[in-house]
Amino acid sequence: MLQDGAVLPYVYRVTKYDPADRDQHGHYIGAQGVVSDRGEYEAAYLQAVAAFAADAGLDRLVVREPGIPSFVHFGAAAAADDHGLGALFPDGLHGFHDGAEVQLAIALELVRGMLRDSGAWCRLEADGIFEVHVGWDQYLYVSTSRPSADAVARTRALGLFPESLDASPYAMETGLSDVQRPADAEFWSALAWAVDSGRAGLLEETYIEGASRWHPLSGDTLDAVRAGLAPRARLAVWPALSPDVGAVLGSLPDEGLVEGVWQDTGGRVHSAVADEEDYAELTMRMAGAAAAALMPMNADERVPLFTAVLPDSDGVVRARWRTDPTPDDRKWAFLKSLRPGQVVTGRVTETASFGVTFVDIEGHEGFINIPELTWRPVAHPSDVVSVGQRIHTQVLGVDTVRGRLALSFKALHDDPMKQLTGRVGTTILGPVTKIVPFGVFVRIEERENGLEGLVHNSELTGPPGEEPQFGIEVGSALRVRILDVDLERRRITLSQRQADTEV
Repeated sequence: MLQDGAVLPYVYRVTKYDPADRDQHGHYIGAQGVVSDRGEYEAAYLQAVAAFAADAGLDRLVVREPGIPSFVHFGAAAAADDHGLGALFPDGLHGFHDGAEVQLAIALELVRGMLRDSGAWCRLEADGIFEVHVGWDQYLYVSTSRPSADAVARTRALGLFPESLDASPYAMETGLSDVQRPADAEFWSALAWAVDSGRAGLLEETYIEGASRWHPLSGDTLDAVRAGLAPRARLAVWPALSPDVGAVLGSLPDEGLVEGVWQDTGGRVHSAVADEEDYAELTMRMAGAAAAALMPMNADERVPLFTAVLPDSDGVVRARWRTDPTPDDRKWAFLKSLRPGQVVTGRVTETASFGVTFVDIEGHEGFINIPELTWRPVAHPSDVVSVGQRIHTQVLGVDTVRGRLALSFKALHDDPMKQLTGRVGTTILGPVTKIVPFGVFVRIEERENGLEGLVHNSELTGPPGEEPQFGIEVGSALRVRILDVDLERRRITLSQRQADTEV
């Protein structure tokens, strides 16, 4: 069986136009009209599709990439509510979705509606076996996986003209976006986090090309919204609507198309597209709203927080339509490509005063907490790296829900404490760096930020009758013996009592 999107080997263009009635450029010059006659020829088209389906052994087809006219301006002729689909789908447009399996009789009625330009359009297919595409001006294309001699003969007998082609011009294009996020469990966790953190508050559900629903989001409604989405819907996540409706309406541009989205006092979200001639009506409709927003219609400006497409119940995304990836989507795809322990290279963009170093990795931000910057104690990240410096780091953790990338700089450098394991039992002379109630810390490396060890009070040799720390000050030189180097707990244990008398 052919894979989804592969070109079927037998393609026929079926029309009522006699090939003999064409000029030297191939243009039809006969008397046939380019709209459906709603009679003999329309019936012949449907019978021809039925004949090809019978040759393929099919009694059902699947709706793919359904679409309707995208929007109607105020004052323009209103489109039919169901685009002629009410009699075919009891649930209206929500039953007309990508992947919906329909009986052949309903598929033929969909073909009829497309021949009549009723507004709704789709591809009708049986994966790897059969496809039906209705084009402009009563051009119909049938593709099959095997020859259909009987159907071709039947089509001719009906007074139509089947012609062999290499491919249907309405075949689905396979040049898809390199990034497509599925609306899987990970997506919903990310959405819940975005809602809880106040970053997101609105979900746009495109369930048919050209038809959308808006859903307000909260921690309490997220599950209900998810359960009510149409199969294979395309999703876009937006910030919450603004409660300052006056300010929203005050931001209407002088001219141009905008989409107003508003929530009424009952909680229902509405939307409408308008240009400058319709702003007054849009303002009137939005004035009493509880919250609102204006969405740009320019694709370059209409950028949601992140997007996804609903997978089927088995978790596989079979919808062929795609969302336009946002910066957040691209970061998600980048994070999905990483694994803990992987080495990545980037440029330092900031050394923050709170101890975090930010690194640009292929256009995406990662961070290094100060304990992962160096094995040695430092006061500020700038003591180790500088802004603009290109560094190699190791991936510590990837959080695709919050979009975080934790890195380590020190993991790619030798741990100086390992070298000290060979010095256990030796005595050194080092300065006291810190005095605490339970002991004193002594630097055991001859460098300013050298490693330090703890001499517990029980291992100090204070004068008889005095506190163990008597006479010890920060900066005092203390002769100590290295008793233990614990790499796992990052602790060095020292003793003054057990130190050799000579170093």
